[in-house]
Amino acid sequence: MSDLNKYVQERKKRDKAFAEGYDEGYEQFKIGAVLKQARETAGLTQEELARRLNTKKTAISRIENHAEDIKLSTLEKVAHALGRKLEVKIA
Repeated sequence: MSDLNKYVQERKKRDKAFAEGYDEGYEQFKIGAVLKQARETAGLTQEELARRLNTKKTAISRIENHAEDIKLSTLEKVAHALGRKLEVKIA
């Protein structure tokens, strides 16, 4: 386990608010990171993806960097524009 992971685990034990905020923030970060990776894998810039979605580059940047409260319908549109399909899993 890395030093960062050790720190996070210890901090979560000591600070309930940190633990709750961390988990929620990480999930939002992860969604944005997955979308960015899919866009890059497809060989598209943010501007090219924005054109496919009939939106602005700033909207794509906002999704990739702050994926909080993103609608499922938006995720489906992005996946379709990337030639991919969206799969939702409850674990």
